[in-house]
Amino acid sequence: MQLGGGSKILAGVKYVYLISFFALLSGMFYPIITHSNGDSVVEGVLILFVGLAGAVSIYKASTSDKHQKAYLITGFAILAIATVLVYAAMGKL
Repeated sequence: MQLGGGSKILAGVKYVYLISFFALLSGMFYPIITHSNGDSVVEGVLILFVGLAGAVSIYKASTSDKHQKAYLITGFAILAIATVLVYAAMGKL
């Protein structure tokens, strides 16, 4: 059995899963428990999406016959940006 991949519902569920997973990973319940601002959760989710984009680009470099070098350079540049964003979020930049 092969999935068509054209299902809009399946694509929507995939993105909802990613957003909820990243929200939990970046500490969604901490602002609720401490009654503080939730801006750090949104910032953490966005940083995780930037890192995911870099990882996907590096994966595309391994599976692509053309543009392999461009995907690799782009992927590492995006991951470097994500790392700088993490340090900026921590206040150590």
